[in-house]
Amino acid sequence: MGLVTLDLPAPARMRGRWAAFAALLAARGWGGGCYARGSVWHFDDGGGNWADLHHVGEGRAVMLGNDHEYSETYYGPAAEYFGEDETDLLAGAPDWWRPVVSQVMAKDEYVGFVYGFDGTRWQRAEYDLADGFLSVGLPALNADRTHKSVVEFTQDAPGLGGAAPPADAIDALIAADGDVTEAHVTAVIGKGGWDAAAGAAAAREFLAA
Repeated sequence: MGLVTLDLPAPARMRGRWAAFAALLAARGWGGGCYARGSVWHFDDGGGNWADLHHVGEGRAVMLGNDHEYSETYYGPAAEYFGEDETDLLAGAPDWWRPVVSQVMAKDEYVGFVYGFDGTRWQRAEYDLADGFLSVGLPALNADRTHKSVVEFTQDAPGLGGAAPPADAIDALIAADGDVTEAHVTAVIGKGGWDAAAGAAAAREFLAA
C-alpha cells in the first residue's frame, strides 16, 4: 500500500502558533496542556485527547496522537482491547516513523493516527476511517484556529476586564515564532492576574527543536 499525502502545514509553520497557545496556557497556570520539551511539542484538550509532534532530525518529524471519542482507527493493543479490526497506521511507512510510535506506545498510550513529515510533505498510511486528528482540535493548524483558541481561553483573564484580547496582539505573539517576550504575552492577556513571564518562558522552549 502507498502513503497518502496530507494538506498540513510544515512544522516550521506551526511553531509560532503552537508556541503562542502554549504561552497563553502557561501564563494561566495550565501549562500541562500545551508545551515543548526538547524535540517534542505536545497538545492535549484536558479530556484525554492529544497530539504530539516529534522532531527526529534531518528536517523530519512524526506527529501522532489519539481522540478517544472519535478515532475509528485501532492500532496494536487498542484493536485487541476494544475488539476492533486493526488499522495498520504504519503500512507503507518508512522505518524512521517506527521508533517514535514504539516509544509512545511503551507508555501504554493508544495511538489513532501517525503522520510523517519528510522535510517536504506530510503523509500517512492509506485508510478510509476517521482517525481523530481533526477532532483533537490542535490550535496550531492555522492562524484562525489559534486566534479562536486564544480568545476562548482568555475570556476571563483578570487583566482584560472582560474584553477580548486585541487581534493584533495575538498576531504579534504568533509572529514571534517562539521568540516570545513578556511584553508579547502581556499585550494579549493584559496586566495583572496571570504570569506573563511563565508564558514567555514556555513559548521559548519551542526554539529548542
